[in-house]
Amino acid sequence: MQSLYSNDAPASANDERFDGLLRLARRHFDVMAALLLTGGEGRRRVRACAGLSAVQLARVGLLGNWACADGLYLVADAQRDASLRDHDLVVAAPHLRFLAACPMRAPGGDVLGMLYLFDDRPRELDAAQQQALLEFAGLALELLGRDEADAQQRQEIAALRDSERRMALAIAGSGTGIWDRNVATGEIHYSSGWKALLGYADHEVGNRIEESYTRVHPADLDYVKATIAAHLEQRTAAYEVEHRLRCRDGRYKWVCSRGKVVERDGAGKPLRMIGTTTDITAMRTLAERLQQSAALMTDLTNEIPGMVFQYRRQPDGESAFSYVSAGAEVICGLSAEQLLRDAQALPALVHPDDRAAYLASFEASARQLTPWRLEFRLQLPGQALAWRQGEACPRRLEDGSVLWHGFITDVTERKQIEAELQAFATTDFLTQLANRRHFMQLLDAELARLQRSPGQCATILMFDLDHFKAINDRWGHSIGDQALRHFAAILCAQLRKTDAAGRMGGEEFAAVLSDADLHQARHFAQRIQGELAKTPILHGGEQIFLAVSVGISALRAADASAEAALSRSDIALYCAKRGGRNRIECH
Repeated sequence: MQSLYSNDAPASANDERFDGLLRLARRHFDVMAALLLTGGEGRRRVRACAGLSAVQLARVGLLGNWACADGLYLVADAQRDASLRDHDLVVAAPHLRFLAACPMRAPGGDVLGMLYLFDDRPRELDAAQQQALLEFAGLALELLGRDEADAQQRQEIAALRDSERRMALAIAGSGTGIWDRNVATGEIHYSSGWKALLGYADHEVGNRIEESYTRVHPADLDYVKATIAAHLEQRTAAYEVEHRLRCRDGRYKWVCSRGKVVERDGAGKPLRMIGTTTDITAMRTLAERLQQSAALMTDLTNEIPGMVFQYRRQPDGESAFSYVSAGAEVICGLSAEQLLRDAQALPALVHPDDRAAYLASFEASARQLTPWRLEFRLQLPGQALAWRQGEACPRRLEDGSVLWHGFITDVTERKQIEAELQAFATTDFLTQLANRRHFMQLLDAELARLQRSPGQCATILMFDLDHFKAINDRWGHSIGDQALRHFAAILCAQLRKTDAAGRMGGEEFAAVLSDADLHQARHFAQRIQGELAKTPILHGGEQIFLAVSVGISALRAADASAEAALSRSDIALYCAKRGGRNRIECH
């Protein structure tokens, strides 16, 4: 018998309700034994039995699930039944002749148990007896349901007690006290934890609401009363307020009081209110320190002459500024609030020629997690073109987004100085053409282009103003300088965007014509000479006509250097000068 009562059996196994039911069934049907098994297939447990020996009971588990159909399973004579004649139970109890099995089915159809009847006489059950057996099985199923409900209730009660214990421990360790107020009488009762929160013993705190208000900081009292009144009058769903309470030692402690009316009369008048008070002094202190730190950081970033920012880009490409300093107004002409609302307002101001590089630089920084650094131009409404330099460090967050912390500053003045220095280093001051050094760099670049594309062509022209020394000697160097500027202006007016010109020294100039052969170069030189003939220099009512000699040569991909091609043009120029000046010669 002991092996049949496993530790998994319900606590109510073999209780009097099931035993009484089986004794009643045994007498009603006048059978040798009755048995009640519960549980599904493979997990059968003896719930109650009447009339079976321990040996016979030990073999009950071998009975199988005969009641697989909706009806009863009836065996009039087990000794004559082919399916039971050799069964262990029948062999162990040869006097067992009659067997009836009735399933206990849940509303869903699952078999929750079996009710068996055994007898030592062959017999039959008429329709009334079969109905009675079904009703006994129904009673057993109902008892089983009640038993499970009782067990469930016991578990819920135990869980509730555990929850109450945990809640009590949590409240005790959280710096929270509980209060219960009778609104009608003005009485208020505090838990021991509430009193200990402020350093009071149980007998040192009264139970009148008027006394409770004396502990509220005077600066907070009106606010506390107004908040309570709003809830009592049902203008708010609950009462919650942060305020200061005086401790026993006279110090004030920051608390958060929460409460709610739990009982009202028929007219809606509040009768009872329950709530909690939690010590938040440490949290308030930390919040104040954080606020001070945040204010300090904001002040510092706002004073920096530039725009400090925090920028976040989501995995789906959406982006937004999460912080922008006040310097945004100077840097991009937009307020911090505007950029926080619309991060795309900044790229919209980037110069069209720089916008693609601006967007691509953030793409690369996000993809490779490398620092972002870029110089770009902004077109600010009503202002000249401005240069900005941005730098930021990226960091990937757990959700896959990228966060940059960075800085954008105004570098317009530096870029202007750089441009002036570049111009000073590459430009002839008098004529504003490229100086010799810079022109040679341009010539080298054109030669490199031809060497990459041998099918292309280019020509070099050398110009020398005729009788320039005589102009200086007769009219002075100021007129000579004017003559040089005059020729440079005419030369520049004839150049295309792909061409370049420079002053090589004194009255010598050079030009390189991209994608132009010797014939086209000669026409170019003729136009220069024609313009000079039509536009003399005026000085004191006198016209000073200028003339120029020109030497032309082709720039070839096979040239070892640009100097070699320039030398050929120089030779052609020498021939033009020797041939009588104001001439054009090709090498």
